[in-house]
Amino acid sequence: MKNLQDKIILVCGGATGIGAETARQLSAAGARVALGDINLEVAQQTAADCTGDVVAFQYDQADEASINALVEQAVEHFGGLNGVFANAADLQTVLVDGDVLSNDIGIWERTLSVNLTGTAMIIRAALPHLLKAGGGAIVCTSSGASTIGEPERVAYAASKAGINAMCRHVASRWGKEGIRCNSLAPGLVVTEQLQEGMGQEFLDKLLKGVNSTRHGEPADIAASVVFLLSDEGEWVNGQTWHVNGGVFYGT
Repeated sequence: MKNLQDKIILVCGGATGIGAETARQLSAAGARVALGDINLEVAQQTAADCTGDVVAFQYDQADEASINALVEQAVEHFGGLNGVFANAADLQTVLVDGDVLSNDIGIWERTLSVNLTGTAMIIRAALPHLLKAGGGAIVCTSSGASTIGEPERVAYAASKAGINAMCRHVASRWGKEGIRCNSLAPGLVVTEQLQEGMGQEFLDKLLKGVNSTRHGEPADIAASVVFLLSDEGEWVNGQTWHVNGGVFYGT
């Protein structure tokens, strides 16, 4: 990948799944990776599995001080910052996220605090370092839920729609200063845990709504993230990419 060699990239929410695969692909492309996650032990194992210079740090996506400390530790360790992949989200709240009538304020506060405000705080902490480096790239994980209009998961959908809007804001405000900020909305990505939880029969049923021969894998999403973080993606800014195997939402 063009000009990722020795670029310093912070991956937030990188211990497992899409984040872990992105860290592996970034390091294979020559980037130096700071891998942040609340589960330090798993993050350290992921870092050890990567090639190249990858270091794990612990942080809490719901705590601004912890987010600031993560960015400062990464910059202090590597000497700067060239890109950020903001991938962390609270997936436990999704299990009880219903509709506007059923959701209590706690579901809204937790979901928005982690998914949206936490991502905003990551960008806020990282931006001065990216500007100091003369520019850089930010990629945030969104979701098809931000546009599809589901009958449930309303707090999650709102948080992801907010991420799309925030990325457009950052691109508009700092694009002339060399900052690129895009969101990426994955379709159904089958991990080992999801495979076990849903079962093959249910996954086969879901595949009927996808204009592709298979469901997504973490590597599919990671490849798009790596492209957007590289100089090859330098003319993509303020966009939301739906990487979903051809699922159409009517927008």
